Amino acid sequence: MTTSGTASFNLDLNDILEEAFERCGAELRTGYDFRTARRSLNLLFADWANRGINLWTIEQGSLPLVQGQVSYDLPVDTVDLLEHVIRTGAGSAATQADLTISRISVSTYATIPNKIQQGRPIQVWVNRQSGATEPTGVNAPQINVWPAPDGSQAYTFVYWRMRRIQDAGGGTATQDIPFRFLPCLVAGLSYYLALKLPDATERLVILKQMYDEAWDLAAGEDREKAPDRLVPRRMFIS
Repeated sequence: MTTSGTASFNLDLNDILEEAFERCGAELRTGYDFRTARRSLNLLFADWANRGINLWTIEQGSLPLVQGQVSYDLPVDTVDLLEHVIRTGAGSAATQADLTISRISVSTYATIPNKIQQGRPIQVWVNRQSGATEPTGVNAPQINVWPAPDGSQAYTFVYWRMRRIQDAGGGTATQDIPFRFLPCLVAGLSYYLALKLPDATERLVILKQMYDEAWDLAAGEDREKAPDRLVPRRMFIS
């Protein structure tokens, strides 16, 4: 007996919606069925952003810092920053160094007396914002660094961010998820649809259980496999 020799199975949007409707004991028949299911799928992706770190959405980026400038815009689809450093000597491999910059809260940032004091940045406040479009423009996430960069050398803010999962798209589009999350995706969408389909209410409990189990399995696998690293925090007592 021979195997297929391929490992490329995936589902486009139509396949996902049909599978989800079938689990609800229904059929995808009308254009409205398609639109309401796609809307539920986008809401499901938003829910996943709240549930934890989706490793496939981690991207590295960088921002060249300008002398005296405190605030910088992040990509509008940024959910949050996971790690960040200040890179010096970026133009030369021999002199490049990544230096720690600590994340602080808005309360801590607000208490800094002189926010435009210049030096090597050692603290950053991440102002996550909404990413929504407003009458005055896009409300992009921002970082505020302190001290403001000085002119002694070039500084680059290097970060690793979690971005939003891409929208569901059209009928032939595949989804912005690894194949390992397909069972969780279908299970979650089935549960969301059952909340709206009158004939599927009797399946709500089992569909919710299936979704929770599928999420636990997928999220449990979608994690770092490196050993934990504990860093002691220095305490100052006046």
